[in-house]
Amino acid sequence: MEKKRGLDYKWVVMINVLMAGLMSSINGSITMISLPAIFNGIHIDPLTSFQYLLWILMGYGLVTATLMLGFGRLSDIHGRVKLFKVGFLIFTVGSILLYLTPSTGDVGAIEIIVFRIIQAVGAAFLMANSSAILTDAFPVNERGKALGINTISFTSGQFIGLLLGGILAVYDWRFVFLVSVPFGILGTVWSFLKLKEISVKAIDTKFDILGNTVFIASITSILLAITYGLMPYGNSPMGWSNPWVMAAMAIGLVLLAAFPFIENRVKNPMFRMDLFKIKSFTYANVAGFLNALGRGGMMFMLIILLQGIWLPLHGYSYESTPFWAGVYMLPLTFGFILMGPLSGMLSDKYGPRWIATIGMVIATAAFIILASLPYNFNYIELGLTLFLMGVGGGMFGSPNSASIMNSVAPQDRGVASGMMTTVMMTAFTVSMAMFFTIVIVGITQRFPAAMTSSLASIGAVQLAPVLTSIPPTGAMFSAFLGFNPVSAILSGLPSQFVASIPSGTLTTLTGTTWFPQTLAEAFMPALRLSFYIGAVFCALAAILSGLRGDNYIHGMHVVDVKSNSGLESELVEVEEKTSK
Repeated sequence: MEKKRGLDYKWVVMINVLMAGLMSSINGSITMISLPAIFNGIHIDPLTSFQYLLWILMGYGLVTATLMLGFGRLSDIHGRVKLFKVGFLIFTVGSILLYLTPSTGDVGAIEIIVFRIIQAVGAAFLMANSSAILTDAFPVNERGKALGINTISFTSGQFIGLLLGGILAVYDWRFVFLVSVPFGILGTVWSFLKLKEISVKAIDTKFDILGNTVFIASITSILLAITYGLMPYGNSPMGWSNPWVMAAMAIGLVLLAAFPFIENRVKNPMFRMDLFKIKSFTYANVAGFLNALGRGGMMFMLIILLQGIWLPLHGYSYESTPFWAGVYMLPLTFGFILMGPLSGMLSDKYGPRWIATIGMVIATAAFIILASLPYNFNYIELGLTLFLMGVGGGMFGSPNSASIMNSVAPQDRGVASGMMTTVMMTAFTVSMAMFFTIVIVGITQRFPAAMTSSLASIGAVQLAPVLTSIPPTGAMFSAFLGFNPVSAILSGLPSQFVASIPSGTLTTLTGTTWFPQTLAEAFMPALRLSFYIGAVFCALAAILSGLRGDNYIHGMHVVDVKSNSGLESELVEVEEKTSK
């Protein structure tokens, strides 16, 4: 009977963790796809509010990246389930506040950013503990499967968010935030009623105040510098020459360099440098970092390509492009859904090394194919490539996570989960900034000439002084937000000047094909470069994944990786400890 209850409990944990993953991932992508409706709802002009757009997009990731490591260590000390419950509650409160956002204009945008930060604090508690709670609840020969299902939940939520955002934004922008509330309430009640604390706590351990302070200050400073480096400064389209950006980056890098020395000297470090002595832990984390660095900005770049160029060229109205971009990204989700749990089960049986390595090789090939596509591609080609990318990501994700979590002692799973997720979230944020920088620099160099050439081709070169004044960042983010900035520019010109433009020319300028083709000339070279860089990072991840060695499980001698023989006595011992 005891065995039966233990078997049932792991699925109770799984359901609760799946709700957390779905909720947090839906929240991230639903905002990304519904920004046009949010900006319209609070009466903000996207072309003049670039700073708000960046903070709504990147602030969530910045906060979670800085807090997860400390929260993971707190969980080892005070209990993972306890802090997981707190995370559900905080996230739900943040979602309700977002739905109730009272103001409009700049104040409304700031309120949304603040409430998103509250959500991010709750998400940090959830994400720092999810993998550790699953690892505690599932026996070692089922952890790959469990973590694979969790990966599918998180990834599926990202694409469900794209679809929900496109649908709900049509009715009311507030519904975009309301959708998280039922998940939050149900998850909070479920976790308080059903989850039990079965983790092995780190006894006689104190919270590393100095290490946390230095880490949070360093990562915050670096990510703030990256965020503001993407914003225009003076006459420059980007802010990398801003003295405050340079100072923030320098301070962040100095503090980050000092962090390992501090952690090697404090009694109870939050970032366990000694864990990097474990080969499997180190190689899997570095491979995960490179994978996230290569793939983190990919979704944003593909959505810009779909919403700003391909969909308008194929007759979709600008208003409908956010929804259809989500639909056309679905093959990526299907690839993840197919391979996530399957690769987890295979890694339980055969070990994670070669499954994860092959996954990164497939992702590398998919990036190279993406870089070779023209802007007016055949969708079958893109859909198959996205599916291939999803398969590669699914093959890598769950085996790599299982490799990390299996390599540490039970009392260190919270900090290991926090370290793993912090590495991933930091890499995602840096990846978005890196890809944005590449694309913005490329558009800045090419957009004025592309605009002038395109105007000359329709006999409207006299408009070049006006339309070449569209900021390159404005051109890119108008594509991301799914609208034609030419209409907004023309509406602000004197009526006599607009009346002098032939009606045929006006129709061309404000239609769905002229601006996307013009933008594509400036956008595609930079996009291809970003995809090639993504391919390099995934290839490096594949190499490191292959070098991680055979299956390693803490405290166990794996006699036969294929059958995992030699695990049975350890499994019984772990189950006996957790049941007490």
